[in-house]
Amino acid sequence: MAAVTIRNLAKRYDDTEVMRDINLDIDDGEFVVFVGPSGCGKSTLLRMIAGLEEISTGDLNIGTRRMNDVPASKRGIAMVFQSYALYPHMTLYDNMAFGLKIAGKSKSEIDSAVQHAAKILHIDHLLDRKPRALSGGQRQRVAIGRAITRQPSVFLFDEPLSNLDAALRVKMRLEFSKLHDELKTTMIYVTHDQIEAMTLADKIVVLSAGRIEQVGSPQQLYHHPANRFVAGFIGSPKMNFIEGSIVALSEAGATVAFAGGGQQLAAVEVGSLKIGDQVTLGVRPEHLAIAASVEQAILQARFTALELLGDFSYLYAASAASSDALILRVSDSVQLASGSVIGVTTDAHRCHLFRADGSAVPRLALH
Repeated sequence: MAAVTIRNLAKRYDDTEVMRDINLDIDDGEFVVFVGPSGCGKSTLLRMIAGLEEISTGDLNIGTRRMNDVPASKRGIAMVFQSYALYPHMTLYDNMAFGLKIAGKSKSEIDSAVQHAAKILHIDHLLDRKPRALSGGQRQRVAIGRAITRQPSVFLFDEPLSNLDAALRVKMRLEFSKLHDELKTTMIYVTHDQIEAMTLADKIVVLSAGRIEQVGSPQQLYHHPANRFVAGFIGSPKMNFIEGSIVALSEAGATVAFAGGGQQLAAVEVGSLKIGDQVTLGVRPEHLAIAASVEQAILQARFTALELLGDFSYLYAASAASSDALILRVSDSVQLASGSVIGVTTDAHRCHLFRADGSAVPRLALH
């Protein structure tokens, strides 16, 4: 096992800088997930750690050793890709043993390593089969098993579940969690799926346009996003954003008035704010509710759609204060006629506030 330390890392292709100012500490044994939209640089960063992409500037250490100029095969890492990359003419046993044979390991060492990995992944009864006789989930387990046999200091996973169907992805997420608990090895996992990130990670690294936007635990990123980008990316459905301006400041927070009428107090630290500042109020769907009366509503919206998901629903409503539909998590018993006007309400301590530059205003602690 080993820690990974990244300092001032950058990646350039000719005159185009695609990664910049990357500083990151990954603790020994930690499960870290890189997440972000397509093209944000998460796979490029993973490949730089693996030694498959050259580092333009900066330093990469695995353990106590600087790895910038160390070949990929000498870095003590094992990588699992989106594609399984199994040899179709080999049995599972031979697929998992191949790397060890190339490394010159003895037959007894190879057999011990393969059997151990297969038992961990519950594929020990399949070792005589070839890849074509396996399901997608079983093939991915073989690819992971091949990595385990190398006993690496760091595991790298590049969107390993993206080729699987939804039900199997859920099952394999649980397998990854159990695998990490058992091996206690440093794992770095790349995904565009923020649900995977939230359910798997000890620590999430959110990337956008080649930069790190925020690093923190799933709970930190969900409840205390550093900026509007992170707030909108982490959480499904995404956070509601309502444009407005500050009309009052007090010890209780900032009061925001919305376009088209209505206002809401946000329990935030007001020291850096001024009356008249253009801001965005952020509220997650589970923290918006249908008001019991017009007097209790922070704004009015027109009902457009209802998405029933078993014991709850997501209600969509159009408002002059938001360019996107507002999303409310409501009871499954809620029924409205199309076009109905509803009042929307929330709690001041459930509100986030973002400045015009997208940075988050710190929230007041709940007492």
